[in-house]
Amino acid sequence: MKKIALSLSVACALASAAASANPGAPTLDPALAQQLQSLAAEAANAALAAGSPPVRVEVELGQLDARLQLAPCQQIQPYLPAGTRPLGRSRIGLRCLQGPTKWNVYLPITVKLFGQALVATCSLPTGSVIEARHLMLAEVDLAASPEPAYTTLAAPLGRTLARPLAAGDTLRRGDLKLRQYFQAGDLVRIVAVGNGYAVSAEGQALNNGLEGQPVRVRTESGRILSGLPAGERRVEIPL
Repeated sequence: MKKIALSLSVACALASAAASANPGAPTLDPALAQQLQSLAAEAANAALAAGSPPVRVEVELGQLDARLQLAPCQQIQPYLPAGTRPLGRSRIGLRCLQGPTKWNVYLPITVKLFGQALVATCSLPTGSVIEARHLMLAEVDLAASPEPAYTTLAAPLGRTLARPLAAGDTLRRGDLKLRQYFQAGDLVRIVAVGNGYAVSAEGQALNNGLEGQPVRVRTESGRILSGLPAGERRVEIPL
């Protein structure tokens, strides 16, 4: 695969990929190049949401299926298929808008977003309790997994590994065991959080309170509510 910077050159590369299956296809016009730049911005925004801004962006372009026999086309439009995650291994749609035969094909791509995140300094088996000496910051591909990578020591410190890490592996959310804040049957504090206010009451947990997983609680009046564990014997319910 060919590596390129995610910029206007992506448009040219996509045009070249289409032309390899369709020698008569022209290069993309500036409007289509701008569309691809918008897709690049979307991918960068997703990286920011993952917790760390990318410092370097690369795209690896795949190849169209060699068995394709595409009719000549005077205008090819690239687009992001609905529901496609524009990070990691993905695909870009290419469709012919002007030609004797309309066609639509998909070009595989890999979008890499490099930024600083925590990696293992040594091999760590399942069950290891994370210490500061186990991790260091390094440049990694934030888009290599949909799971967010940890960028500071505060969150993973003292947590237990749910699966082994090799030296150099990026520490991601799914690598750590879920914290359990309470058990089914425990009395918990129910906090209903609204815009600028919070109301709390006591209730009983109906299932174990695992980090990030919905939990059902019964209020003193017998009403059943659903919320998220937010700390030791604490359940938050957004209003």
